[in-house]
Amino acid sequence: MYMRLEAAIQGNLAEYMKQEIAAAEIAVTAGVKEVTNGVKTDLRAQVVSAGLGQRLANAWRANFYPAGKSINAAGFLFSKATDIIYAFNYGAVIKSNKGFFLAIPTDAAPKRGTDGKRINPTNFPEGSVGRLRFVYRPGAVSLLVVDDLRARTGVRGGFARASDKAIAKQRGVATVVMFFLVPQVSMKQKLDIDAVVGKWDGALGDKILSNWPEIKE
Repeated sequence: MYMRLEAAIQGNLAEYMKQEIAAAEIAVTAGVKEVTNGVKTDLRAQVVSAGLGQRLANAWRANFYPAGKSINAAGFLFSKATDIIYAFNYGAVIKSNKGFFLAIPTDAAPKRGTDGKRINPTNFPEGSVGRLRFVYRPGAVSLLVVDDLRARTGVRGGFARASDKAIAKQRGVATVVMFFLVPQVSMKQKLDIDAVVGKWDGALGDKILSNWPEIKE
């Protein structure tokens, strides 16, 4: 530093300051990216360790501003599944906004509905599988079932509509539960975003210094 100041006093102040500003832009930009990516990596790891899957973990994303190097570099963390992350971070009670029950699909239900979206009672393929029938059970979880189905054989598995002959003789046919109907679902807190952010709190200064390039005299 003494040599740098001496060089500046001897007439190279403008050049010295130009080099220092360039170095600061490199260091701040690198430090911000390192801390932001570190938080993102830890948030993704937290989601996976909570048993919520890699797909939800990958919903954590990071953007950086501006595009190039800058003393004013900033990182922005966000999730593409904000509602789900919020629910598991704080805990939540989920109720249906379209009726009295939440419909929870069973393993027997098709994975996708007639519109290609996640299965629910409104897009259930009744034309190919069968009509849903409501089963009210006082003091227990109510159901939506489909009657007169037969279990498929082979790798595909699942259920299919039985033939008229099998239905008439009630041979090998069954009533299959497609949805459990519950008034609400309580989601326990499984994430702690503040703990991850707190781990990196105060790290930015050290990261900037560690990324500060040496300036040639």
